[in-house]
Formats: sequence, structure tokens, C-alpha cells
Amino acid sequence: MDNFTPLVAIVDYGLGNLFSIEQACAFVGLSSIITNSKRDILNADAVILPGVGAYGDAMLMLNRLDLVNVLRDIVGSQKPLVGICLGLQLLMTESYEFGHHKGLGIIEGEVVRFDAPKEKEHILKVPQIGWNRIFQPVDGLRWHGTLLERIDYGEYMYFVHSYTVQPQDSSVILSNSCYGHIEFCSSIQSGNVFACQFHPERSGLEGIKIYRNLATQFQISLQEGEN
Repeated sequence: MDNFTPLVAIVDYGLGNLFSIEQACAFVGLSSIITNSKRDILNADAVILPGVGAYGDAMLMLNRLDLVNVLRDIVGSQKPLVGICLGLQLLMTESYEFGHHKGLGIIEGEVVRFDAPKEKEHILKVPQIGWNRIFQPVDGLRWHGTLLERIDYGEYMYFVHSYTVQPQDSSVILSNSCYGHIEFCSSIQSGNVFACQFHPERSGLEGIKIYRNLATQFQISLQEGEN
């Protein structure tokens, strides 16, 4: 058990920043595999669902690859499931991006487009591309014990998105961010599911802490199992 190295399955459905995530995992000592194999995903110790691009295309590919129920099974297995950018949005019940699409339904909620974000009467560009800050919601989940542990409130992360998630249950919201006058959910935590709208692998050393926290969780679990 001393030589145990957690294996992370990075889900490849044709829409994701896969190699940057693979490098981030390697940097913190996590072994990873880029795969769309149901067996690989189910046998992994953790699963990362990345994504960039259109919601409808993503769900089409996940259905074609027969991965929808596999991802739902991961949630039931209590293994860590991490969603990144579009991966966060896919966890929701539905999206209104270029029509109406059903999502994975792991988190009740919907995905909606930024509605003319303004800053001092100036309408901001959509998509939001660049650095933005993340904050703990008032009376929201504490970051201790989550993948945001040791990240300061108000830290900057890197975003690229036109749509945001609106969870039905606000208690799952781990962080909020603001784009102009619009406050939006930038990460969620629900049981063994963590997901963020920003890209940790593109967010410098602070973003890498998320991957390091994932590795640390395995170390803690291993130590508890030995005691």
C-alpha cells in the first residue's frame, strides 16, 4: 500500500483541454489516463470531466460513447468526480445553449447565458475570457476539506465561458464570482462531486492547489485505512 498511486481517468469525449489536465495531475504526483473506455473510468480512483465547446455536442458524444450512466455510477461509488468548465455545466439537469438540452442530471439546475453583463453602464464582452476572482458565498460552504482548501477568498482564477450554472439548491455552491453586475456560481461541492467553471490547470500555482488537494485527499484516505 505504501506504493499506491491514485489513478485519475480524464474523460475524453472529443471536447476538452485534456493534455493540460494530464500535466497538472503529473505535477502533483497523480497518475492519469485520457480515456473514453467505460472500464477505465469505472476502475479509476477519481474521474475528471473536462470540456470546452457546445453543450449539445458534448451530451451527444457522451451518449454515443455510452458514458452518461457511467458518470452517474461514479457519483454513486463515492469516488471523486471533478468537473471543469463545460464539465461543470454538463452535471446540471438542462442547458439553454443553442436550444434546450438535457444534461447528466447529477446536480439539479440549469445552464443559462450571461445576460448583458454591465460595468458602469458599459456592456462587457461575452464570453468572459480572462482572470476573475472567486469568493465564498455568504453563509455558504466553507472551503476547508474541499478542493479549494488553502486557496484564499478572492483569489484569481482563469475563465473562458459564455454560460453559467444556476443550481436549484444553493447549498451546493462553493464559490461565486462576479462579471460586471452579474454574480454567478463558479464552483460547486455536493458529496463526492466538485466542479468549477474556471480552469484550474490554466490558473497558475493557485489553480494547481486544486489538483494537489485531490492528491492529498487520497493520502488522507490511505492513512485512515491503515489506522
